[in-house]
Amino acid sequence: MDALRKQASKLREQVAKQQQAVIKQFSGTGYESSDVMVIDEVEMQRHQQLEKLYRSTRAGKDFQKDILRAGEAFTAIGYKQIETGMKLSEDCCRYGAENINENILARAASIYGDSVKHIAKEQEELNKLLSSQILDPLRAMVTGAPLEDARHLAQRYSRMRQEAETQATEVSRRQARVREAPTPENIARLHVAEAKMHELKANMAVLGKEASAALAAVEAQQQRLSFQRLVAMVEGERNYHQRIATILGEVEAEMVSEKQRKESAPPAIPSESHSEKMMYFLAEMAMHAFSAGSEKELSLNVGDYVVVRKVSNTGWAEGECKGKAGWFPSGYVEKRQMLPTSNVAGEVY
Repeated sequence: MDALRKQASKLREQVAKQQQAVIKQFSGTGYESSDVMVIDEVEMQRHQQLEKLYRSTRAGKDFQKDILRAGEAFTAIGYKQIETGMKLSEDCCRYGAENINENILARAASIYGDSVKHIAKEQEELNKLLSSQILDPLRAMVTGAPLEDARHLAQRYSRMRQEAETQATEVSRRQARVREAPTPENIARLHVAEAKMHELKANMAVLGKEASAALAAVEAQQQRLSFQRLVAMVEGERNYHQRIATILGEVEAEMVSEKQRKESAPPAIPSESHSEKMMYFLAEMAMHAFSAGSEKELSLNVGDYVVVRKVSNTGWAEGECKGKAGWFPSGYVEKRQMLPTSNVAGEVY
């Protein structure tokens, strides 16, 4: 009968050792959950709290890394845009300078080239903001000591918990030995095992509270910092795009205004040779009056007759009325009769 008891006891020891080997094999360096023996209800709640905090801080760290990768990519793209924009600005300004007296496109190119310089400056300011207000604080948080220290405490608690579970198995084995053979030696060994178990539980309580407080503080800091940096990123992006929209709006308005001014301005009077023969015609101001806006233009009233000497394809006509010459809208007058180029004023008046 004693031999059977010894075999059963030895078998239980082997099973316990195998269980502990399996636990060590599948437990990593992080805080691991466990389904083996729970010491008490308080320890169980603390274990669940630490497991939750450990996963939460790990997820928070991973999310901060995601923001870092995105911010670094945005910055790299921004510097590439600055480089490309400055090259385009140089090309536009050079074209505008080389063709300034030829067409409106040259003026538009100069306007846009100048605006691209301002856009590049705004992009550079955005890159600085991303670096100083987003990337640097997050990078410091991800690699900072508080997070690592808190996670190390949780890992120490996890290892101590496994040690306590092993010790609990040892206490059970010693209790069985005492029940089988209540010798002084077995009782003494049981007391040693129980004392060690009591010490482990006390140390676990202290370390568990410390690890929980540290992880909770890190979790709160992660949540607060990540939220603040996201808000700063949104504000920075919004302000950047608003300033870019303002710059482009001003550029577009200047381009359109330049085009309208160019199209509405009376064409320059070309120098004409006296030997060149031209056909003039008589026209009446039949629509409504026109008031000159510059020295090149001719004021006309309804009913005035004007000798039209030239009609431009821009909608302006050049002629003479009452001894004054200038440009006026060709659509305001109606043709009345043809006249030769000689003695025009005498025949009209």
